[in-house]
Amino acid sequence: MNLYIVDHFIPFPQSEYGGVWNVLASDDEECFDLITDADDNQFPEYYGKLRSNIANSAKYTVVGNPEPKVVTSFLT
Repeated sequence: MNLYIVDHFIPFPQSEYGGVWNVLASDDEECFDLITDADDNQFPEYYGKLRSNIANSAKYTVVGNPEPKVVTSFLT
């Protein structure tokens, strides 16, 4: 299990700068699914960039067996 720190850029007027997602996931695909589910598919036009941001995000190994989930999100 990894903790992903993912930048998520969404341009104005929907967002001023975008945001950051902190997600517990086992791999990049699960991370993408958790973010898009939590986002209620509001910004599908930016999902291509989101996949790239997930692949390039900071990833930290988590000790234990936590449930996959979005830990926090911040969108300006």
